[in-house]
Parts: sequence; C-alpha cells; structure tokens
Amino acid sequence: MKTLKTGEFYGQTNQTLHLDFATITDTEYTHDRVGWHYHENAYFTFILQGNVIEGNKKEVYTCTPGSLLFHNWQDPHYNIKPKGYTRGFQIEINNNWLAQADIDIQNLQGSFSIDNPQVKLLFYRLFKESKANDDASIPATEALLLQVLAGMDSSAVTGSRNRPDWVKQVKEAIADDLSHKFTLKELATTANVHPAHLSRDFSKYFNTNLGEYIRAMRVEKALSLMHSGKLSLTEIAMQCGFADQSHFLRCFKTFNADKPSAYRAVLAGGSTITHP
Repeated sequence: MKTLKTGEFYGQTNQTLHLDFATITDTEYTHDRVGWHYHENAYFTFILQGNVIEGNKKEVYTCTPGSLLFHNWQDPHYNIKPKGYTRGFQIEINNNWLAQADIDIQNLQGSFSIDNPQVKLLFYRLFKESKANDDASIPATEALLLQVLAGMDSSAVTGSRNRPDWVKQVKEAIADDLSHKFTLKELATTANVHPAHLSRDFSKYFNTNLGEYIRAMRVEKALSLMHSGKLSLTEIAMQCGFADQSHFLRCFKTFNADKPSAYRAVLAGGSTITHP
C-alpha cells in the first residue's frame, strides 16, 4: 500500500505552501478512483467544490462543498470521485510543530468528519489566508490552525456516546432547515427537554450559545453554496435563513471579516484578497 509523502496528493495540485508548521495544498481531484493508501502526516481535507466519496475501514463519507475530514497519519483510506470538477484544500501538520506546541493528537484515531460550524468557518479563513500572499498571512495561518486544534474537542469525536440524546436532536433540527426561524421553546419541544435546561446546557455541548450557533451554521452553509457559482448572493441569503441582504452581510462579516462578494472572488481563484 502506497504512502504519500508531504505535499503529495492524487490529482492536479495548483498551489503548495511549505510552512514551518504545516504544508498547505489546493488540489483538483482528477482520478475517478484512488485505491487504498496512507499519508505520512496527519492532515485535514476540506472540500471546496464538487463531490468525492472517501472510505476507511470503519466508515464511508459522501463529501460535498464544506465537508471537513481529519485523517491521522496511520489510517488507510480510498477515494471515489463522481463526474465533474472537484477541488480540495489540505493542511498537513508538521509533527515537530505539534511537539513544540505541546499538542497531542494521538487520541484522534483514524479518519472522521468534523461538523462543528465554528471549526469549518476557521477553515474558510485558512483558505483565504493561503491566497493573501503577504507577510501577515503566515502568523495568521498558524494562529488559525491552533484555534482549529483547540476546537477539536476529542470527547466530541471519541466520546459522542456520552452526550445526551437531545444534543443530536437539536443539531439535526437546525441543520435540516436553516431557513426556519427557530425559537428556544420549539427546539426544546423537539428535543423533549425543558427550555431552561436547553438554554443552560447548550454551550456545554456546542461551545457557544444558541443564537451564535445558528448564525455560524447559516454563514457556513452560505459559504458552501458560493462554491457552485450557480446562485446569486440574494438566493444564497434566502436559502440560509437570513432576513435580507443587509442581515446576511452583517453576519457574514462577523464571522469572515470580508464581504460575500470579495470572498466569492477568492473562491473563484483570485490570488489576493481585497478587504472591505
């Protein structure tokens, strides 16, 4: 079974950044199928455009724009790409940097999907920094990567069985219909818990309050829809539950520090970023 070296991925790699703490690649998937293989480093795959199916010994993931996977170095996997253009953003982590930063990822075994919207939003910012092409982008990228690792609560991945049932029910209810105007009472009824209990314990399992979680989910969904280029910003705002364009703009800039139009230009392949 082949082991891919640092910066090596199957497909057409359009950009590679070799940094002291990580290697970052922007790759177009060109192979219809890639057999079982390893990577020598632990790394993240963030799907920017298109679709890909990835399987390991335990699970199979159908990845769409906005899907985020973490792979520990020892885990073999395979890929199947449906027809069409598919683009991924990968960050391989330097083991020496992990040791110097006193970060232990050995408890993050195998490959798994990350659905935390706050962590996904950090990846959109990491992608943006990879295109910034200035001397501030390197420390900004390192700081963002540290935030990602801090946000990957290992108990949320390996100890999900210990979470109460209402956590999954609330998460699914919000994700299933982001355009819905949720109320605390409604979500509590869906999850069969008292509103006071939901309000009190929500941040324990979601690392933020209910309102900020919904806003983060909506912005993250909006970003994933931008990749297709098929929808206008007005259509994206409506699909994601924003009251109007002004509301969409305010929330987007809160999480991304850019106008949606400026970020869409980066996704289209721009090498630099124009801040509003």
